[in-house]
Amino acid sequence: MEKTISLDDFKKLDLRIAKILKAEKMEGSDKLLKIQIDLGYEQRQILAGIAQFYEPEKLIGKEIAVLANLEPKTIRGLESNGMLLAATDTDGQIAILTPEKELTPGSKIS
Repeated sequence: MEKTISLDDFKKLDLRIAKILKAEKMEGSDKLLKIQIDLGYEQRQILAGIAQFYEPEKLIGKEIAVLANLEPKTIRGLESNGMLLAATDTDGQIAILTPEKELTPGSKIS
């Protein structure tokens, strides 16, 4: 079992629903996708290591869960401003977390 966190620590996470506007493979990488998302209050770029599991064009329009207040990180010269949430099973397969019904981009997850 993983180490526990306090409720106050959890409250620091800004988890939101975002809509994918654009997705493309990153040049020189077999794993990374460059994804443009709409958070309702702004658009951002995130980089995600899911290229082996998802075709970029099939992600467009999909709503996903993201960690919106993760500090920016530069990867291969591009800035990533957030992180999409995904689950990995015991076989190494990845599934992006999505809401069960359509929500407004920027909806807060709690």
